[in-house]
Amino acid sequence: MQRQHDNTHLTKPWAFAITAHMLIYKIFHAHEWAELRTNGTTRGAPIDIADGYVHFSTAEQAGETAAKHFAGQNDLFLIAVEADTLGDDLKWEVSRGDALFPHLYREMRIADVHWAQPLPLKDGTHEFPAGAGF
Repeated sequence: MQRQHDNTHLTKPWAFAITAHMLIYKIFHAHEWAELRTNGTTRGAPIDIADGYVHFSTAEQAGETAAKHFAGQNDLFLIAVEADTLGDDLKWEVSRGDALFPHLYREMRIADVHWAQPLPLKDGTHEFPAGAGF
């Protein structure tokens, strides 16, 4: 049986942004992505380890996340994860701009990855994959 998310506690704009079947995104440096592939699990980037959870973004949040935390950085990967497969370990919490952000309170597993793509820097801006809702 597939678990349904109870979005009744969300304000109207957020309720429409979070759905039971949606991809969420993690930006990794190439070496972090390689470590996940090699080890099968990761506690995330240094900021994730310090905060005690793996930070994710929605498609609507990923561009700002890239600009704020990865400005001018090459050698990045965009990792897509199906939110619904993470179960109760995924919490939606208020963060930047009072928006709800997905936070994973366990190690990220290679089995969690739906797809991964390079996130190239073109003319100073990260170029997100076409057709992925960015």
